[in-house]
Amino acid sequence: MLLKRLTEAMGPSGFEDEVRDVIREEIAGTVDRHYTDVLGTLICEKNVDLPGPRVMIDAHMDEVGLMIVHAEENGLLRFRALGGIDPRVLVSKPVQIGADKRYGVIGSKPIHLQSAEERRHPLKMEQLYIDIGAKDKEDALSAVQLGDVAVFTTKYEEMGDNAAKAKSFDDRVGCAILVETLKKSFQLPLFAAFTVQEEVGLRGAGPAAYRIQPDIAIAVEGTVCFDVVDAPGHGESTVMGSGPALTIQDGLTLADRRFLDFMMAVAEKYAIPYQLRRVRGGSNDFGAIHKVREGIVGGAISVPVRYIHAPAQIISLDDYLNTQRLLEAVLTEIQQGGFTL
Repeated sequence: MLLKRLTEAMGPSGFEDEVRDVIREEIAGTVDRHYTDVLGTLICEKNVDLPGPRVMIDAHMDEVGLMIVHAEENGLLRFRALGGIDPRVLVSKPVQIGADKRYGVIGSKPIHLQSAEERRHPLKMEQLYIDIGAKDKEDALSAVQLGDVAVFTTKYEEMGDNAAKAKSFDDRVGCAILVETLKKSFQLPLFAAFTVQEEVGLRGAGPAAYRIQPDIAIAVEGTVCFDVVDAPGHGESTVMGSGPALTIQDGLTLADRRFLDFMMAVAEKYAIPYQLRRVRGGSNDFGAIHKVREGIVGGAISVPVRYIHAPAQIISLDDYLNTQRLLEAVLTEIQQGGFTL
């Protein structure tokens, strides 16, 4: 299954090779041309010689992860985060490290040994370490090198009322939607960018957009979902199961109102449920894309993800399928002249 293959692949920022290989296999024979740019973004092209607006669809391959930066004399490994990770979700979590996927467990000082003052405060990143069962520093560095990266080990599983959990729906869910979209037929110049290093500063999206020079761009993302117990109505950024989320404003973007209205009208025309992303924080690749060259029209369509940037994330598979439906409907309407620049 595509979502399982993508979410279980190892691909923290700057180390997206395994994810890129999965996507290459999946899109074989469905695109006219594909290539990798200098930073590692995979760009796929279809119908580039046809008339019509050049449309770029985007999803990032990287996930949040950890980088090994020091080995203690007793063999424990110190690390820093790649991307935004809350230290409070890390203790006791299993991880895989490096190309050999060496197993380890994130540890900390046991509560039995903590002072009363220590127990009053959440653990900080510098108080944590990864234990790979090494007997000393030399043993640890014979298996793991400084600069190696680690990711969580959570497997993809379906659960509950048509939901699924995995370690990296942000943004392998977007990658899966782009792959499925590329398998469909559209009569317009279509470019799909599977970008790198989004989690550490949207680094791959800008150069990809500069190269593609699209007229319209759409980022497909996994976005924050807070709809659980004690969440006030005004604090629910998105609601799982209520459909794809359209961005009005985030940390780097004010939505192009014409294109946002167009996407909402398309959703209503095709009877696709949708919601508005009701939080200003964070951003996605469109935050970098829309500022390239003379500026680019477009927006973002996102799948709500509970517990985003955590070891186990949850999505509604209905949201996943409806996001795919909405992207395909938007492309169809653009193809038919439903949006003019």
